[in-house]
Amino acid sequence: MPSDARILIVDDHEDTLYALESTLAPLGYLLSRATSGDDALKEVLRGQVGLLLLDVRMPGVSGLDVVRYMRRLEQTQHIPIILLTGFGLDAELTTTAFALGVADLVTKPVDPWSLRTKVRYLYDAHQRSQALEREVRELRALAKNEHPQPRSQAQPHPSPAQPQPHAHVPVPREPPAQKPAQDRT
Repeated sequence: MPSDARILIVDDHEDTLYALESTLAPLGYLLSRATSGDDALKEVLRGQVGLLLLDVRMPGVSGLDVVRYMRRLEQTQHIPIILLTGFGLDAELTTTAFALGVADLVTKPVDPWSLRTKVRYLYDAHQRSQALEREVRELRALAKNEHPQPRSQAQPHPSPAQPQPHAHVPVPREPPAQKPAQDRT
């Protein structure tokens, strides 16, 4: 599915960024990178991010802080996020991550085949969802144009002095022909 939405990879270690880019490159998606939570938020807010691979622990703004912020904004709340951690999974991290709505939590080093499978599924599902939302908006706009609102909800009746492009011109009717009166004598 061709799209210009990118997969944003966020980690504060260059070697990890390189490894993740090498792992995902065979999928053929556009990839971009950020090295901090602040940079990640800037990229996401610019738009065209279809999936986020995000390190949990980074200096400054953490991965969880990025997720919290994204989930509060309408434009970013549905972007799938895979959190990455090199410190192992614990109950608190797992509970917090899934409560925030992340799609998955993966430990580093990652299994390349497994990560590619997850990324392909989440990215493609998100793109299909976005396409359906666009189609629904277009259909609603078409339906709205084909079925105008009742006058009580529409704009006030225009004054007769203004020409109206869609106004109906009344056609005069001829009165029905009267039959001659019959003489009943």
